[in-house]
Amino acid sequence: MGMSVTISAAAEEDVEQIFRLQYLCFQSEAALYGNYRIDPLVQSLDSVREEVVTDCVQVARLGEEVVGSVRGRVNEDGAAAIGKLCVHPRLQGHGIGARLLRAAESALADQRGAKRFRLHTGHRSEGNLGLYRRVGYETVGTVRGADGVPMIILEKTAGAYATTA
Repeated sequence: MGMSVTISAAAEEDVEQIFRLQYLCFQSEAALYGNYRIDPLVQSLDSVREEVVTDCVQVARLGEEVVGSVRGRVNEDGAAAIGKLCVHPRLQGHGIGARLLRAAESALADQRGAKRFRLHTGHRSEGNLGLYRRVGYETVGTVRGADGVPMIILEKTAGAYATTA
């Protein structure tokens, strides 16, 4: 009998698994840009721990294993910044990323009052851009990341849930 992937709020005991998963998942992004200094690869364990305690962090679990995560926080302007969405490479392409996004959006809107959602991804990250557009995000601008990577900024209004993912 197979196990189902469940989505829930992260707990402090998940920090190390989230940290290791993030490092694994963002290797392909780093390779895409030839830059292994991107934020998810240089973030410290203590910084991840602080985000789990203070931000809205959702995880996908397969049994006891954390196989996906996403983080968000509401800014002063009412927009929730969503970031570091990752799914274990062996489970990508099965809708887990879309489920994590929906869980984060729901928690950010319902529990923290977010009015819209904002995220960004590298300009060459076609898989990420495809997912974000399928779940209702639209490009609103561009910016160069602190690591020098050109980023596309996408947004959607809270409550604007796409019917497909």
